[in-house]
Amino acid sequence: MKNDKAIVVFSGGQDSTTCLFWAKEKFAEVEAVTFDYNQRHQLEIDVAKGIAEELNIKHHVLDMSLLNQLAPNALTRDDIEIEEKEGELPSTFVPGRNLVFLSFAAILAKQVGAKHIITGVCETDFSGYPDCRDVFIKSLNVTLNLSMDDEFVIHTPLMWMDKAEAWGLADELGSLDFVREKTLTCYNGVIADGCGECPACELRRNGLETYLKQKGGS
Repeated sequence: MKNDKAIVVFSGGQDSTTCLFWAKEKFAEVEAVTFDYNQRHQLEIDVAKGIAEELNIKHHVLDMSLLNQLAPNALTRDDIEIEEKEGELPSTFVPGRNLVFLSFAAILAKQVGAKHIITGVCETDFSGYPDCRDVFIKSLNVTLNLSMDDEFVIHTPLMWMDKAEAWGLADELGSLDFVREKTLTCYNGVIADGCGECPACELRRNGLETYLKQKGGS
């Protein structure tokens, strides 16, 4: 794969930044694509741009504002609370988001001559999002190849990792401090360790604490 080109679906968060470092290790040429769908925090776009610039990665930002109109949710509307209820999808779920993002990433890949598409979706810590499941990714991969008569490969380096293992991968790639200090995962728009209270921050913090404890005891 070292001679191949890859596109990373990139939000500037912990998972996609770890995947960006992973892609840089695996592929000769890497580009990143970020989708602007009128996120609650436009800072997410700025963080993604800043990381791509620092890592000298060609960065594309695509307008996906239509998604905001079709699928109002807590990530795009200030008047919808961020909440998770037992037996229900979280209010942060954006219907069709990964379907749309990966489809457009493949269209971009076709234009720039990339055969590999990397996404940070994960079935272990996925909050029940149906479009983070391995079966969905495999199905979409087949569909994209048929739709464009091409041979894309969608890579999901974090698919079977919990957050502690994702931190471990970042550490293995020599990027743990970078990911911890420069990424934006927080639903309330606080860079690095975040607000410490939202579900995303709790998941991130618990994973980091678990990994550091495991590392210290090894």
